[in-house]
Amino acid sequence: MNCENSGNPNPGGTGHPFTVEMKEVIPAPPPIVRNDVAAIQALFQKHVVPSYGRFDLVLSHGSGSYVWDVTGKRYLDLGAGIAVCALGHAHPAITEAFVEQSRRLVHVSNLYYHEPQGRLAEAIVTLLAPGKVFFGNSGAEANEGLFKLARKFGHAEGRFEILTAHNSFHGRTLAGIAATGQEKVKKGFGPMVPGFRHVPYNDLDAVRKAISPATVAVLIEGVQGEGGITPAAPDYLLGLRDLCNEKKLLLLMDGVQDGHFRTGRFQSFQRILEGATNGKPFLPDGLSMAKSLGGGFPIGAFWVREPHADLLGPGTHASTFGGTPLGCAVALKVFQVIERERLDENVRRVGDFLRIELSRLVEKIPTVFKSVRGLGLMIGIELASNIPALAKEEKAASLQFVNRLHSAGLLTIPAGLNVVRLLPPLNLSLAEAEEGVRIIERVAVNLGA
Repeated sequence: MNCENSGNPNPGGTGHPFTVEMKEVIPAPPPIVRNDVAAIQALFQKHVVPSYGRFDLVLSHGSGSYVWDVTGKRYLDLGAGIAVCALGHAHPAITEAFVEQSRRLVHVSNLYYHEPQGRLAEAIVTLLAPGKVFFGNSGAEANEGLFKLARKFGHAEGRFEILTAHNSFHGRTLAGIAATGQEKVKKGFGPMVPGFRHVPYNDLDAVRKAISPATVAVLIEGVQGEGGITPAAPDYLLGLRDLCNEKKLLLLMDGVQDGHFRTGRFQSFQRILEGATNGKPFLPDGLSMAKSLGGGFPIGAFWVREPHADLLGPGTHASTFGGTPLGCAVALKVFQVIERERLDENVRRVGDFLRIELSRLVEKIPTVFKSVRGLGLMIGIELASNIPALAKEEKAASLQFVNRLHSAGLLTIPAGLNVVRLLPPLNLSLAEAEEGVRIIERVAVNLGA
């Protein structure tokens, strides 16, 4: 670094009494860090509709299975955007697909054809069975399509009623909350959209008894997610298929949360029925999907099997942003990475590890944990009743436990009053899973102390 010293008569010389040795200038201290957390939260409080119960975290960026908040704290993310970020955060393949497709074609209306939508539909059909796919933007929108499919199917006979299960969740639209078997989502939005009744889950006899002359379909989740991670029994699925065939009903499945390889197969029914007698030919008549389908890009879809695939003809259903070139290109890339890296196998391996280790914690700390259940990387940890350390607050035990995990650097998702969900990226490593278990154990030990 050069510097002129006007007081030095011989600035280029050496040994002169006015000669100084110049050193690297120390950078100026950084400005005082402003309170980004409070500032960002204030923006939400002033400008965003308060329809979400948000945690206090303000996230900044992510990489793989980790996210950082604006203070620089790192969290292991075992929630993955509620089963959305199938490949974790900032996956380079998704970025590449975004950039490449955005340079070509981002959006055209569904008045035209384009290759990415056709290729994505082909990929879904190949993993299920002959049929066709409609693309939308979300799981709620996908389920709306199934509702319309059912009504179209039964219209000529005056049938319109869909049976769903207690503790189910099918979206936040007016029809979605009517279909959902949880009263808390319905409060303040009556009267409900007609045409939905709820019966106990995993109870085939209850479905049979509930069928009326107006019934046209049965809609269930293969694994109830929001309801607390409860898988369907193989006999229940097979019995529903036989019952729907007998009564000429559509059997519809909501695969929004439990689909896209989260259980170790493309759809949960495929995993549940592995090895079951007569399980291989099982198929629903329609199936909704979203969440992991786009790996973070908003895209939903529903598949309809033959011979019902053409029920919704021209003019009967539409979505402005459904199946755009950009969305479909990203979803195709997610499929490619899952296949290339054999993430279905990783889901089984890491999921088994998590369930074994968490079951160990149930035995070790029964005052905090009651049970562990689920399939693949869709795991529910049921908390024990009346945990003394959590009884001091009115908040649900699940919320309190999740908040304590946040403080320890772990993100998870509550379900109901006493279940904590793990819905991590499909490429979660064993080392990351082990880190998650250690954090959960440490928090539980402190809680039970």
